[in-house]
Amino acid sequence: MNRAVRSAGLLLAATLTVPTAGCAADDSSDGGAPSCAIQFTYDGRTYRDVANVDFTVADKLGTATSPPCNDTGGQDEEAGTTETAYEVDGLSPKVAIAVGDTPEDAVFVVSYSGSELPPEVKKLIDGS
Repeated sequence: MNRAVRSAGLLLAATLTVPTAGCAADDSSDGGAPSCAIQFTYDGRTYRDVANVDFTVADKLGTATSPPCNDTGGQDEEAGTTETAYEVDGLSPKVAIAVGDTPEDAVFVVSYSGSELPPEVKKLIDGS
């Protein structure tokens, strides 16, 4: 295969993967490509995802709602969704919950403002 054909194939592959990343979670505020963060509302609080946390899903709490995703400037806005909210073992639902269709696919989300995580979540991350 010559170099031009291989480069064109790589360019096509890159072009096809970029649109799928449009609504990926992105906490950066670099002003670059827009994206929708993973965010849910439950019991009057807003929760954001926190990666790399080992947690255990406990009892079902109710329903969490994600806001609509509009990362395309008004075109093709994705509607908000509802998913099941679960307790996280050892944490108050006021601090963190898990959200997903099932306990196995639930993601860990935390209610906090600013950039400082609640001490209970830091402890869970540190494994203490």
